[in-house]
Amino acid sequence: MHGVQPIWWLTKDGDAACLELYEKHYSCRATKRRIRQFVGPGEKIVLRTGEGDAVFAWRRFIDDSGETGVNCAVFRNESKHQSSVLIRQADAIADFVWPDQRHYTFVNPSRVRSKNPGFCFIVAGWVRESYRTKSGLIVLSRPPARAWRG
Repeated sequence: MHGVQPIWWLTKDGDAACLELYEKHYSCRATKRRIRQFVGPGEKIVLRTGEGDAVFAWRRFIDDSGETGVNCAVFRNESKHQSSVLIRQADAIADFVWPDQRHYTFVNPSRVRSKNPGFCFIVAGWVRESYRTKSGLIVLSRPPARAWRG
């Protein structure tokens, strides 16, 4: 990543700009109570662009789905930056904090407009797993940094 200008800024769960983007994400569950924190329990890192037009949240927790590693809990990009570039930079941050952890996320193919759901993750070096969750979500992952030569 030498010579690459960092795009992400560290912030906290509940950052107003990130919360606004999260509320536009398909995984957001509408509630009567105004949520402030949106990532969920566990270790977490919340990233935002300086302009507040993209959010990426990592979460390390015991996942009931059986997946292991660090989870991309939410990613939404309304910025001018390519999503794959943002993902690669988010990967580098997570690799620094959790160097030996697999990265994974879920994509609901029925809730995204892309004909190739998760394509930005694929371009960033992730792979589509050969299985889906019980509810039909696509599982995308990237092996631990030391095992990955992407």
